[in-house]
Amino acid sequence: MDYLKHIGAAVVVALGLSACNTIEGIGEDVEAGGEAISETAEDTKEKL
Repeated sequence: MDYLKHIGAAVVVALGLSACNTIEGIGEDVEAGGEAISETAEDTKEKL
């Protein structure tokens, strides 16, 4: 059963990485995600 979990995890990771064309693209995606989280946090802070 653990074997299937590992295969499933590998497939998920492979699909996630295939969405980015290059290593640089991965960095840009991570950066964009971080910026979105920061903006949401700032918006929430202002509303409080």
